[in-house]
Formats: sequence, structure tokens, C-alpha cells
Amino acid sequence: MRKVILLTGLSVCAIAGMAQDKSVKEMQSTSEKSIADDTTHKSGWKAGGVFSLNVGQGSSSNWAAGAEKFSFSLASYLSVYANYKAGRFTWMNTLDLGYALVNTTSQGVRKTDDKIDFYSKAGHELTKTLSLAGVVNFRSQFYDGYDYSYLGKYQRKTSSFMAPANLIVAPGVDWHPVSYFSVFVSPISSRMVFVTNDPWNYYFPNGVIPAADGGGFEAPLSVNYGVDPARKVRVELGGFASVNFNKEIFKNVSYKSRVDLYSNYLKVRRYTPVGPHQVQETTIGAKPQNVDVFWTNLIVMKVNKFLNVTYNFDLIYDDDVRQFGPDKDAARTQVRSLLSVGFSAKF
Repeated sequence: MRKVILLTGLSVCAIAGMAQDKSVKEMQSTSEKSIADDTTHKSGWKAGGVFSLNVGQGSSSNWAAGAEKFSFSLASYLSVYANYKAGRFTWMNTLDLGYALVNTTSQGVRKTDDKIDFYSKAGHELTKTLSLAGVVNFRSQFYDGYDYSYLGKYQRKTSSFMAPANLIVAPGVDWHPVSYFSVFVSPISSRMVFVTNDPWNYYFPNGVIPAADGGGFEAPLSVNYGVDPARKVRVELGGFASVNFNKEIFKNVSYKSRVDLYSNYLKVRRYTPVGPHQVQETTIGAKPQNVDVFWTNLIVMKVNKFLNVTYNFDLIYDDDVRQFGPDKDAARTQVRSLLSVGFSAKF
């Protein structure tokens, strides 16, 4: 876990240092700069965004080496912002939406990306590089996700809209040495994890696993995210840090990255299924050293006015998401990436 956090910090800092190089800055014209570089925004509202739609298709017939007979992929991404300035007050809002599907002959339609991420930060400047600020961040997804090899052969729902959803409210201090790079730190913040959409979801009726499949009881959907299915929400109190970077690092190549770190100060509760619609609660000591990590990246390489290459990379470590390992009860680093080529429009 410490290695993951160290690599995360070094990667962001390396990109930030490279982006400040004078030769890189000289490559950029004023008309090509993104909002993160824009120094012309002095007051009032400024809004904009980028939308991309990417399509892929493949087919084969009598292919001796073996291949899917037909495959089709569709990926869309929308990133919008609305920023406000008035004197020393700033309010920056971003909304990132992503959804991608792939359809193959052998496996049918499966989801490869699904993201709702709203990030809002308001602050009052104390100096040119330091502000008192507050952050509100909401994350969830649009549609159901599945484990396609549940008990080795079944397809079980593992997530959906508001299952889970994360809401962070954090007051703190924001350091912004340049317009495209900032570090926000909150020593005391609140995080709520919601599983309000069908928290008792099972594959088998009432969660009773047949003897032919090993017997026992299934864990309700919410338990996979450390949430009591009867309460539907878990509340945490802890430290929060957020590092943001958004810049055109080379001509026609933009990089947007955010790393969020959260350390829970409170005791942790675990839930074990003991019967139909029954879970047993176990309380263990606080583990603030088990830092949760959320790292999202977007690289856009513009080919021409409408064609671009997009690469998305997300890394998550949540100590309360325990649905991995041989017994499906351990936390693991989650990684997802998507490379696509297609239509892009900036507005």
C-alpha cells in the first residue's frame, strides 16, 4: 500500500515538474491552452468542456489462429467545468462522466467503463499561492456491474447506481503555486459511503447457497463495500488530501490527473452473513495507516480538429472493499484502463 501511494505521488510530481519546463511552455499558443492554463479568467463565470465518442469493430471468418467472430466497442467520455472568480474568492467545479461497452460473439455485451465524478472546490485566497478552501466530491456509476465468474459459473450483480456512492465533504487549505497544479489538505473531513440501491441483493433466493455450490450464505451487496445493509450508509471521519494537475504538457497533448487520499480515524466495522437477510457485525480498531487511494488520469492526444486518441487510467485502493482474493474477502488494488480513438469536440 505504501508503495502504491509513493508511486502515485512521484508520478504526479514528475509530470508537474516536466510541465513547468520553459521549452514546453514556448510550444503552446494562447489559443490552444486549456482552462487550467488560462490566465485570462479574471472574474465571473467561465465554462466549457470536451466530449469524445469512440467506436471499434472487428470480425473474422474461418480464422485458423482463432479470433472472435464479431466484436464491437463503444466508449464515450464527457468532461465539463464551470469556474467562478470574484476578487479573492474562487469556485471551481468539474464533472467527469464515462461509459464504455464491448460486445463480442463469445461473451455478449459487457461494461468496460462506468464513471460519475463531480468535484467542487471553493476557496478564499490568503496569498497568491495559499487559500482557505473546502471540497465536495461525489462519485458513483450509471448502471449495474457484474462478477461474471461468481462461484465459478454464475453472473452476479456487484454494483449499480448509488451502490456504492462516495461523498466527501472536507474543509482545509489549498496550495496552488501555478494555475494548473494544486494540493488540497484537510486534517478533519467526512466521508459517507452509500449503498442505497438494493443493498440486500443476492444471486440465490434469500442468499442461501445450495449444497451443490458449496452451501452457506451469500454476503449482501452492501457488505462488499463495508456498509450495513440495514443502515445503507457508512460514515467516516478522517484526513483527506487531493492533488490536481491539468495542463497541455506538449502541443496537442493534454494530461488531466487527480489523486485523492483518505485516512479513516474511526473504528472499522465488518459484516459476516450468518443467515437469510442476517449479518453479524464485528468491530475492530481504527486503522488510519490503511490509506484509501483514488487516482484518475486522462490523456488526450489531438490528431486534428475532430479526431483524437484518448487514454483513461484509474487506480483505486479501498480497504473496506473486500471482495477479492481466494475467499473473496480481501482488499486489493483495483486498476482499469481504456485506450480509444474517435471523435472529439471541445466547447
